[in-house]
Amino acid sequence: MKRVAIVVLILLALVGFLGWAIYQDSGYVLISYDRFRYESSFWIFIGLIACLWLLSMAVHWVLGLLHASGTLVNPWSRRHHARRVAKASRSGLRELAEGQWSHALGHLRTAAEHDRQPLVHYLGAARAASELGDYEQSDELLRKAREREPEAGLAVGLTQAQLQIARGQYGEARESLNALRDGYPRHSYVLTLLQQLYVQLQDWPALCQLLPELRKHRVLTPARLDELELLAWTAALEQVGQAPATTPEDALQALDQRWQTVPGKLRNEPLLVRAYTDGLSRIGADEKAEQVLHAALKRQFDDRLVERYGRVRGREPSRQLAQAEAWLKAHPENAELLLALGRLSLRNELWGKARDYLEASLRLEHRAQTCAELARLLAQLGDNERSNRLFQEGLGLLDQSSVSRLQAIGS
Repeated sequence: MKRVAIVVLILLALVGFLGWAIYQDSGYVLISYDRFRYESSFWIFIGLIACLWLLSMAVHWVLGLLHASGTLVNPWSRRHHARRVAKASRSGLRELAEGQWSHALGHLRTAAEHDRQPLVHYLGAARAASELGDYEQSDELLRKAREREPEAGLAVGLTQAQLQIARGQYGEARESLNALRDGYPRHSYVLTLLQQLYVQLQDWPALCQLLPELRKHRVLTPARLDELELLAWTAALEQVGQAPATTPEDALQALDQRWQTVPGKLRNEPLLVRAYTDGLSRIGADEKAEQVLHAALKRQFDDRLVERYGRVRGREPSRQLAQAEAWLKAHPENAELLLALGRLSLRNELWGKARDYLEASLRLEHRAQTCAELARLLAQLGDNERSNRLFQEGLGLLDQSSVSRLQAIGS
């Protein structure tokens, strides 16, 4: 209130001063140019100038108001255009996240065609088109993204490879990723996608060749890399061991060549030794498989290799049995070793010894394989009643094992 009162007093003072000045002297103004002649009092001239100034300010304000309202109303104005693009972008990205592919495609195409930075919109629209099964439009959108933003080749290439993998176009995805790898050899995500693709294709030799790059650039944790390396080389050996060949000699040569490519630090791994010897047994090279298993077990005793040792047929079954019995001194209660000894005793036609070993293994661990071996032996010896019971017990153990595996998969 005090401020208002002060302002009012000041205005009154100014008006009073102006009235006093006009009363004292009205003044005189004369403007003459050629035939034009204007004359008035000084204060009227000042009033006229003030009115013209106020009129110009009013016109400027009205024009500004008209321009602002025209921008809001005119659908082709720059401001309205930017708002439409922003709205299409927000809607398209939300619909893309929600899986509304058709709506997302339309909105993101609109945003991409009118935005100065269209990359994200083109990539999202390409994904939406791919999800709709319109692969041709999806590839066209990626091509436009490359044209509009040439410096974003890596982002476009990665999106293209991901979409190709999702479509099942593994050959095209492999070409795309190899091209990206040539241009960006250290890019971790390119290497990660290649690793995933090789697993999908079960191209184990290619994955084995990629492993050093994965380790060098620390794409995965060391523990995960060690696990992947072991599984990849195991699968590579199993794959070549199961591949058809024209002759056993060719199969043996292919298997040996693959074994020679295995890194030296892995050749003592039981999983790899087992895969190699399984391949040897499959092509009829049991004698070599027995030698490899014998050498591996001398270096490191492992239940998985012991089980395989009891299956293979060495050159001298009696010597093989003697060697396994020597291991029994250090591992007297090993169910796998006792099962292997039972099998080796059967091969040497030592029925009583085989029965003792198999029954000892069964006492330590009830396994379907042991039940089956002992049941066959008892049937051969004429004990059909117990043989039948063991067969039934073995079938029950197989059923339990199947249920356990299914539960593990489900969990």
